[in-house]
Amino acid sequence: MVTGRALHFVFKIPDRRLTAKFYREVLGMKVLRHEEFSDGCEAACNGPYANRWSKTMIGYGPEDTHFVIELTYNYGIKGYETGNDFRAITIRSKDIIERARANNWPVHEENGKFVMQAPGGYKYHIINEQHPTDSDPVEKVTLSSSNLERTIAYWRDILGLKIFDRKDKSVLMGYSEDQAKLEFEDIGTEVNHAKAYGRIAFSVPLSEQPTIQKAIKESGNKILTDLITLDTPGKASVRVIILADPDGHEICFVDDEGFRQLSVPDYPSEVILDRFIQKEASDTIDKA
Repeated sequence: MVTGRALHFVFKIPDRRLTAKFYREVLGMKVLRHEEFSDGCEAACNGPYANRWSKTMIGYGPEDTHFVIELTYNYGIKGYETGNDFRAITIRSKDIIERARANNWPVHEENGKFVMQAPGGYKYHIINEQHPTDSDPVEKVTLSSSNLERTIAYWRDILGLKIFDRKDKSVLMGYSEDQAKLEFEDIGTEVNHAKAYGRIAFSVPLSEQPTIQKAIKESGNKILTDLITLDTPGKASVRVIILADPDGHEICFVDDEGFRQLSVPDYPSEVILDRFIQKEASDTIDKA
């Protein structure tokens, strides 16, 4: 039985300055850590790019207790074609709508929820209610499925997620009641990931990664990156295995022991991120 912990969802972002404004000033999240890399990730964390890139972890609290967002920025890449694979992230918060209006950020209502888009077109559903003080405001990530039964067979029967709610065209899954959930909606057609495709990450004990590897191989499903150790300069190394579900959604399983060391909040990263944003803007002006 897999004992996973929901960690984060990865977005590739086209505009780092505007994206930082949205997550900090509209959603009200805080930069937890920021890391710069000179070469592409061995596990394609930044997509199929071999260039310089950065990773910013941002959320409502430490990664030990909160589901956060990983923003990957590829220098020189100004846009990504979006597909139909990502539906939305749902957040319960009483303050976001007010902050959005104060910042003139577009908000509209859709099926009884407030909806807004992050730069790059990534959609957020906002439940305009105060979340319980002992809970994470991020409630779920919603992705597309072309065949709900096949999706359930993969995520429940192979990866060990539990079903928390099931409707005719959707299923809500997760490892634990107190974690952010993963929802799949049956869209009745093929899932297209285009260029902006994301990745969802979970941690598991180091000893359970080979179990996942074995189960995936025996079931004939895809392993995109077999067990590999990734280094972050000056920080802890982690072992990961990257999978793809039957619809091609990327999944990262990282070892929990290493990740808890890597993900210790580094709050000076807020200033570091701003410095890199300002430096890039200055370099662009100088080249003009």
